[in-house]
Amino acid sequence: MAPASSYRLQISADFTLTEAARTVPYLHALGVDWIYLSPLLEAAAGSTHGYDVVDATRTDASRGGPAALRALADQAHEAGMGVLVDIVPNHMGVADARANAWWWDVLARGRASEFVDFFDIDWDAGDGRVYLPVLGTAPDELEQLRVDGDELVYYEHRFPIAAGTGDGTPREILGRQHYRLVPWPEGTHKLNYRRFFTVNELAGLRVEDPRVFDASHREILRWHAEGLIDGLRVDHPDGLRDPGAYFARLSAATGGAPIWVEKIIEGDERMPAQWPVEGTTGYDALGDIDRVFVDPAGEAELTRVMDEAEGARLDWAELAASQKRAMAEGALHPEIARIAREAGATAGDDTEDALVELAVALLVYRTYLPFGRQYLDEAAAQASAARPDLTEAIARVVRVLADPAHPAALRFQQTSGMVMAKGVEDTAFYRYPRLTSLNEVGGDPGRFAVPLADFHARQEVRLRELPRSMTTLTTHDTKRSEDTRARIAALAEIPGEWATTFAQLRALVATSDAALDELVWQAIVGAWPASAERLVEYALKAARESGRMTSWTEPDEEFERALTTLARSAVDCTELHDIVEAFTARIAPAGRSNGLGMKLLQLLAPGMPDVYQGTERLDHSLVDPDNRRPVDFGEASDLLARIDGGWRPPVDETGAAKLLVVSRTLRLRRDRPELLRGYESIEALGPQAAHLVAFDRGRVAAFATRLPLGLEATGGWDEETAVELGAGAVDELTGRRFAGRTLLRELFASYPVALMVAE
Repeated sequence: MAPASSYRLQISADFTLTEAARTVPYLHALGVDWIYLSPLLEAAAGSTHGYDVVDATRTDASRGGPAALRALADQAHEAGMGVLVDIVPNHMGVADARANAWWWDVLARGRASEFVDFFDIDWDAGDGRVYLPVLGTAPDELEQLRVDGDELVYYEHRFPIAAGTGDGTPREILGRQHYRLVPWPEGTHKLNYRRFFTVNELAGLRVEDPRVFDASHREILRWHAEGLIDGLRVDHPDGLRDPGAYFARLSAATGGAPIWVEKIIEGDERMPAQWPVEGTTGYDALGDIDRVFVDPAGEAELTRVMDEAEGARLDWAELAASQKRAMAEGALHPEIARIAREAGATAGDDTEDALVELAVALLVYRTYLPFGRQYLDEAAAQASAARPDLTEAIARVVRVLADPAHPAALRFQQTSGMVMAKGVEDTAFYRYPRLTSLNEVGGDPGRFAVPLADFHARQEVRLRELPRSMTTLTTHDTKRSEDTRARIAALAEIPGEWATTFAQLRALVATSDAALDELVWQAIVGAWPASAERLVEYALKAARESGRMTSWTEPDEEFERALTTLARSAVDCTELHDIVEAFTARIAPAGRSNGLGMKLLQLLAPGMPDVYQGTERLDHSLVDPDNRRPVDFGEASDLLARIDGGWRPPVDETGAAKLLVVSRTLRLRRDRPELLRGYESIEALGPQAAHLVAFDRGRVAAFATRLPLGLEATGGWDEETAVELGAGAVDELTGRRFAGRTLLRELFASYPVALMVAE
């Protein structure tokens, strides 16, 4: 049976499975149905996230190990809760070669290794060795190489010496190995193993091979067979050779256990209906819910502020395309070159150029041929229009890429998602500061707001097509937490005030990149109050991801000093601090109203809602690792006990009001599922009807206030705008009963949301 809800816990050496087990009573009291765990297989030493698995045959001891997993599972199951775990089939961690026995054996024995088919290596590229981009750029870098027993050592890196090749100088020995150490910049062009995106330390697995599937899933399947886990969340399925076949194999191996997939859906895209999965991990729901709380009237002024900061007109589609092209021609060029070879390219032809243009023009992450053939055809038409000189080459390449069984077509599908993710989410998002709450995973910052009618229509589609798909507002990967975005969304209601405030801030401290400054200042007011250290860490990450003035590989120290000064000044400079404090005070109440509304809609809308750790209260986090800070579950439990004792908390920065909303809604979903029978929009009548977003799920309805600063401008809810509540309903948040025609000013007298259960 599919869960009524889930709660994501980040398991690490600092918060192990043992600590997670202690949260079970609180999570059960909160109303959570299933506990949702981050990856648990043995990861690289010190990994805080677990996505860099080095040993797929073992439960990570640093995260608690197998005994702690069993104890957590037993406690959860005794409480009537299920266990969902995140798995990583696409890649493994290889930063420390010795830690990954499979990778080490491949480096030691080359094509003779029993694990040679485990990793996606193009042995025919270059000189037939694995290229490892670990060297520095100094001319004498190999002089740092030394021999230690049967290993070659380069600073912290260790590599195996193949049997019978250990005589001579370190440089001579290196020349006889099945791998080649190259300067890290050469990895852009010479790398010959598939990675996770552009991360050299994560090598792609060939999980499409049944032997690789069995070896890499043995421990996961043991968890399920022994009843320790009840469902699976699959990370990055777009990187797999054949996602549909993988899901079918995984479903068969678990006897049909529920599976959710981290699939990013673009616009009106659909997932292949034949996949044996419950749905996505919810970014599509996040985008809809965020945008229904954005005032469309603010678009023009916020666009003007951004363009003025940029010094030119910024078109989102053009920006996204340019950054996708930069990735396809730069950091991801090895993948494009490999596709070209598999497509039969000859020296000097224009196959690579055609592939780049197709990857740039593709509007979805991948096509899942033959299911998504229309997206490939649309990309071909757009690419040909943009580059008429490549029309013949594009047509020739498309004939190959349209064949679902062709190796080049399969690899192009694995690669197109990389181009999209790295070019858009990890670069363009940091160059487009119009309204940064919209710069979220799977989202389109060019789509400013969602009309109410469109929002309701999309919920009806979700109920019809993916009723058990996960819905979310915050994940370990979101660029900003839900409450940070909820506050930033209020800028659309007062764009003129934001323009004035941003100008004041820049007049006092600025870098040479005004557009980045705006993005950082929006993050600061969204996350305020925050320590200088948190703000500096975010600002530097944003600048390096943007890649315009500085980058991860080529940091500009002078620019980063200026940016550090800007971020620190928000806290340390009295004049700047006062400006930020005053503006945040202006929008914080609207942010809290938005946040409560967003949360209620997410929890009651069609789908299976997930709550990310700590977000049942206010959480003004920024991108990782900021969103992985410790959660005070003891304080949250105490607040929940007070609420259950009859306390009705105010809407303030304690976040207790949000805890009230989350607990009451999750409990309804878990304990009274019969209340949720369908979906129907609810419309208000009166001058302020546009400030209501509401829907009825059968016997329970959600009511939320949108565009709250607009109500403030008119003195609050009027004496006319009302909804019809029929024979009667009780607000689970306040205990108040309403019936018939009800004024919204009465409905929202205590909170900007209402959770109504029909009598």
